[in-house]
Amino acid sequence: MTGQRTLEDGHRVPKYYQVKKLLLELIEAMPAGNPVPPERALAAQFATSRTTVRQALTEMVVEGRLLRIQGKGTFVAKPKVAQVLQLTSYTQEMRSHGLHPATRILDVSYINADDQLAELLAIRSGGRVLRIERLRLANGEPMAVETAHLAARRFPGLRRQLDRYASLYEALASAYEVRLVEAEATIETVLATPNEARLLGVDVGLPLVLHCQHSFDGEGHPVEWVRSLYRGDRYKFVTRLRPPEVE
Repeated sequence: MTGQRTLEDGHRVPKYYQVKKLLLELIEAMPAGNPVPPERALAAQFATSRTTVRQALTEMVVEGRLLRIQGKGTFVAKPKVAQVLQLTSYTQEMRSHGLHPATRILDVSYINADDQLAELLAIRSGGRVLRIERLRLANGEPMAVETAHLAARRFPGLRRQLDRYASLYEALASAYEVRLVEAEATIETVLATPNEARLLGVDVGLPLVLHCQHSFDGEGHPVEWVRSLYRGDRYKFVTRLRPPEVE
């Protein structure tokens, strides 16, 4: 797109939204990773203020259409990873998308369960819980921060088993003969804290997808409770819906 573009004087249509529509047209023909022109150039191109351009760019970053890297600029974002809501490991899920998964363990420690966590894991309040915090990556890019909680008494030595297996689920199945067959999940949005933003390489305040999963074995006993924070600009969740059974 060349030459100056002016905005339409549409009634009740914010200027930034008109700029956003023009920006969407601009990036449609640009491959992922290409830089977007700086705010000053876009303001001149669209005959508007830099403040209006900045608002449009910020909204597109939040939506995952653009990626802002501090000190480098704004770039066309990669397509979001569509994660199917099912009981599978992160490793399997990323490989199904043709991505190379990697995990960096941030912390493995024992904590005492508060009343809520004790109820989730069916243990006494104050009972010992293994807490595993991991940074999930795909093709070297940070994707999520995941914190799993498991009853220490049920899985003795699990801390040592983590080094032997490719995933936590594989360790549970191979070392303890425990397989997950059912889970209850909740999904909501939160804003990235300074620490979460640092780990995920995003701006503070970027919307993250908070996914909490309470998983059970074949006998209905709780196995784990996991709190995961996914980058809202890189993830979307997919599920298949069916009508309820008619009795």
